[in-house]
Amino acid sequence: MDAVTYLHPKVIEFLHQKFIPLRVLFDTQPLATDFNVKWTPTLITLSADGKEHHRTVGFLGPEELVVSLLLGLGKLFFDNENFNEALKYLDQLLLDYAKSDSAPEAIYLRGVCRYKNTHDPKPLKEGYEKLQAEYPSSEWTKRAFPYRLL
Repeated sequence: MDAVTYLHPKVIEFLHQKFIPLRVLFDTQPLATDFNVKWTPTLITLSADGKEHHRTVGFLGPEELVVSLLLGLGKLFFDNENFNEALKYLDQLLLDYAKSDSAPEAIYLRGVCRYKNTHDPKPLKEGYEKLQAEYPSSEWTKRAFPYRLL
């Protein structure tokens, strides 16, 4: 990723705006053990307290890395029950990268965030319907399957 992804201007700008990047060798101890790193590159989105919220393993091109980082931010805020902030990143992912491999998970999480904000189950069903229409074989469509009954 050094030769392609990390040098891309969009990646550089996104990382500097939203993250404090830290790079360590995959076998650096105790981090490799603490974070169960088994292969390189492993990219982990952590909160300020060191809690893991998202992980990718293997090469990502510039666009895929930005998408993964957006999803990681969405999951970080989701995990901390800051649903409005999570929605901001999930909506950005779905607006700018609707055809990405991360879009189904973002759709699923978006429905859950909207439900948790309002306690109205309608966003869960809407999320399932969108997943069924656009990503029928996605694991996220299968996870959302019970919401069709709402």
